[in-house]
Amino acid sequence: VRTEGTDLGPDETFLLARARQGDLAAFDTVVRLYQRRVYGVALRIVRAHDVADDVAQEAFVRAWRSLDRFELGRPFGPWVCRIAANLAVNHVRSPRAREEGLPEGHAETRGSDPGPLAAVLDAEAKRVLDDAVSGLPAEQRAVFVLRAVEEMSYAEIADALDISPGTVMSRLFRARERLARALGPYLGTAALRRK
Repeated sequence: VRTEGTDLGPDETFLLARARQGDLAAFDTVVRLYQRRVYGVALRIVRAHDVADDVAQEAFVRAWRSLDRFELGRPFGPWVCRIAANLAVNHVRSPRAREEGLPEGHAETRGSDPGPLAAVLDAEAKRVLDDAVSGLPAEQRAVFVLRAVEEMSYAEIADALDISPGTVMSRLFRARERLARALGPYLGTAALRRK
């Protein structure tokens, strides 16, 4: 059984080859497989649902327009997530985003019912984490999201953001330091050093 966010291998290559020939239905199938993952990357960087929707949509439009340059056989997911991450970082850096201020993120809660006390504690932990991640500078937030959430390698992040692996490590280190300071009273500092 295939799950969303996993690369399809030969099936994906077939669909993308069809999409290159103008088959919108084939591309739509690929979009449906990755739309939540791409939206998640955008949301964790821009911190606003409506903006994340726009970024995700634009990422797929750009992927569609650039399919002729995409190397068939390579995983599509990381590629389209890189496009979304770049668009999201560009949005956060834009003068308009700075004028409006960064909105607070509202992470969706888990579907299971853990009980009233656990739900309150879980919601508080998510709020504290969201606030801490929102407080990171855009460049650090993008690197942290791509590493901790998308589990990309340093090389993939460097490629996605067009920076050196050393810059990735430096930004990730600074992001973890800031998060450790913000979350230390709640979690202890060891929790963030695992990724």
